[in-house]
Amino acid sequence: MPRPVSRFGFLRGAFAGETAALRPPWALNDPAFRKSCDGCGDCAKVCATVDGASVIRIARDGLPIVNFNFGECTFCEKCVEVCAPRALRLYEDDGRTVRAPWAVRASIATKCLSLNAITCRVCGDRCDERAIRFRLAVGGVAFPEIDLAACTGCGACVAPCPVDAVTVEPIEIEERKETA
Repeated sequence: MPRPVSRFGFLRGAFAGETAALRPPWALNDPAFRKSCDGCGDCAKVCATVDGASVIRIARDGLPIVNFNFGECTFCEKCVEVCAPRALRLYEDDGRTVRAPWAVRASIATKCLSLNAITCRVCGDRCDERAIRFRLAVGGVAFPEIDLAACTGCGACVAPCPVDAVTVEPIEIEERKETA
């Protein structure tokens, strides 16, 4: 959902129409996260993907965001372990119920090579969960399909896409009440 931009944000390069930032896994909802996170950057320091890069980056506003152009999230939970202000929480307030890391899933845009009759299956090859499959169609063309139930939102499919057609986006779910 687009958010309004302040004059200060505009001068810093934020523009209207941008979508809300993707926060690290197990982040509280955005208002509660912004209230709790002190911007220390410890989560970004401990984040290490399979290739050794960090997908957690510090945004212009000083708060952590996830950028899958640097790799995938392995759900190692290190970011949660170092989060002193508890803006990232593995458990619900009852201390026993494990929270879902996030409500995001992969999405494929129409500029996808396979959707334009050019053979490419790199996103499906990179998906360990096998959430991206290719359905054969008449003429030997294979079209990508995402199994939303199998997709973890790890982002492994994002960076290898040669035309930037794969994104990880929030999915509509029932609102959860989270407190800071």
